[in-house]
Amino acid sequence: MISVITPVYNGEKFIEGCIKVVIDQKCPNIEHIIIDGGSTDKTVSIIKNYAENYPHIRWISENDKGQSDAMNKGILTAKGEIIGILNVDDFYNFNVLNRILEIFKDLPESSFVVGNCNVLNEEDVIQYVNKPKELNIIPLLLNKVPHPFNPSAYFYHKKLHEVIGLYDINEHYVMDLDFIFKAVQGAIQVKYVDETWGNYRSIQGTKTNLSKASGQHIQLAKYIRKKHIRKLPLLQQCQVAVESSYLYKAIRKVVKIFKSSPNY
Repeated sequence: MISVITPVYNGEKFIEGCIKVVIDQKCPNIEHIIIDGGSTDKTVSIIKNYAENYPHIRWISENDKGQSDAMNKGILTAKGEIIGILNVDDFYNFNVLNRILEIFKDLPESSFVVGNCNVLNEEDVIQYVNKPKELNIIPLLLNKVPHPFNPSAYFYHKKLHEVIGLYDINEHYVMDLDFIFKAVQGAIQVKYVDETWGNYRSIQGTKTNLSKASGQHIQLAKYIRKKHIRKLPLLQQCQVAVESSYLYKAIRKVVKIFKSSPNY
């Protein structure tokens, strides 16, 4: 079973669409866990209306300590062995969840599986496609390769949390990045599939976009990277130090120029 977890707070604009996206997947082996943080708009009434008609929907509404806390609540109550996080304003492509069930049949616990993600503007026009083909921890920590951009495009075994722990409730902005670094190192198998599964809407005024606009997001991402670098084994820390040095970058540049020479 897949447990799709949606944290939401005052999300009346998107919650119905989010619920319908999961329904339209027509996946028979699924539960949709919606964790509402005590919304004061129409979010709860919309959730309640759908939950009365669709038994795969489970939900609670209560005050929480933020998005990470809400996701943890969903994970702890999840009945499925596979976890997917679907933020209220994001959505899946057609038939993704059935495809995920098929892929996970052949994977050992605890696996982490990543696909591609469309990045959309507010008019739902694709700006680019995030393709995190390389999922090795050193290039990811050095920000040399794209990291998985949004949880609508990755899934994992619930048991992975027994290895890496739950989401950090003190982290409110780059909790996904923190999770990815832990998952890549803690999963028994990390698998990239060159298929587009998720869609992330870049919407003005959201927590993430406000953080990016202020420059806070970049600083927080740097902090998370440094935190994980410090936790690496000594040999890998040395590798990071070497590969991030100006001398190493200069040598790489010279080698690249040399290889592009017609006399090479």
